[in-house]
Amino acid sequence: MAIIFFDDHAHQTLLPLTYTRPVANLRIGILTIAEKWAKHLQADFSYHTQPYLQGKFPVQINAENLFINGSFCPNPRLLEAIDKLPTGEGLHYKGRLIAVKLNEVSAREFSAQKQFDRVHDYIEDIIYIKHPEDIFRNNGIELQRDFDLLTQGRSSAAISQTNTIIGDNFFAEEGAVAECSTFNTKSGPIYLGTDTEVWEGTHIRGALALCNNSQIKMGAKIYGATTIGPYCRVGGEINNAVLWGYSSKGHEGYLGNAVLGEWCNIGADSNNSNLKNNYTEVKLWDYTTQHFRPTGLQFCGLIMADHAKCGINTMFNTGTVVGVSANVFGAGYPRNYVPDFSWGGAHHLEVYKLDKVFETIERVYARRDKHFDETEKLLLQEVFNLTQPYRRF
Repeated sequence: MAIIFFDDHAHQTLLPLTYTRPVANLRIGILTIAEKWAKHLQADFSYHTQPYLQGKFPVQINAENLFINGSFCPNPRLLEAIDKLPTGEGLHYKGRLIAVKLNEVSAREFSAQKQFDRVHDYIEDIIYIKHPEDIFRNNGIELQRDFDLLTQGRSSAAISQTNTIIGDNFFAEEGAVAECSTFNTKSGPIYLGTDTEVWEGTHIRGALALCNNSQIKMGAKIYGATTIGPYCRVGGEINNAVLWGYSSKGHEGYLGNAVLGEWCNIGADSNNSNLKNNYTEVKLWDYTTQHFRPTGLQFCGLIMADHAKCGINTMFNTGTVVGVSANVFGAGYPRNYVPDFSWGGAHHLEVYKLDKVFETIERVYARRDKHFDETEKLLLQEVFNLTQPYRRF
């Protein structure tokens, strides 16, 4: 049976993070949402997503197909309910389609808005991702679930005896290296992925996921629940943040209650505020309404989409959203919403021209032995066009 993750309205409410990916490609905990389901179901997967994303994320339809809403995270009760679904019947949660099993003919006609004759209501507790802040807000729960899923029945690889490990919720994959650091698992698990490295003098309080081929630099202070995605390098102080692959925060400065997309870079001594001076509720820019939306959170920091970067000593105010390929620099606090493909800071913003964007990405990719291919270029060209109305400079 083919596993196909589909996008519903969450693809819009999760912007700008989802301009460059399907919803199920979001990382929360240790794994992406798609990887969680695939691990449970022991199956490959594809995506039914926005047309301009299908070049990079193509759909694969078989004779039998299970469509799963990419914004929902799996749990044992939900997996059991989906397993019992007959072909042609769906599962709903508060009016939202979670899953449906379809034959090949019906699968080729699928849309997230389609009404199915027979649906079952799912009423158990469930985690689903609707807004960007839901990622760091639910990261602790998902990190523990992923930790249990990945380590069940396995033993941790050995690490150097120069480290201090407090508690029993620690796991290192083969190739993980750490020296002269402390790992406190009393408040959550700590997972070191394959070929990761924790440099000397680092202090970590779980929950933490350090995904494969990533590094934590000397003297870093990291608090849970934090995820460092694959091929990242981080330093300084980090609290309840989720960084996706190939992003860097390599120097001193604070990052808290935040989500960073792929290929982001945070300049040295940059900081984000995660608490307003008057302790009131934080609002975030919402692409669907074109207004700032109440989050219900007192602590909410930085949301930064793919390929965005900031210069040294950048100061981000509480609840700042930075769009795809924005390049932020200069003195003062930039606006709480920095549009996609912007160039500048607090005093001036202009369009970050696409040819210049591509030049930078090619250099960044080359440093990691990656090729910036035509598929990626076409995708970003489409995102540039889609976000044109928001660049009112």
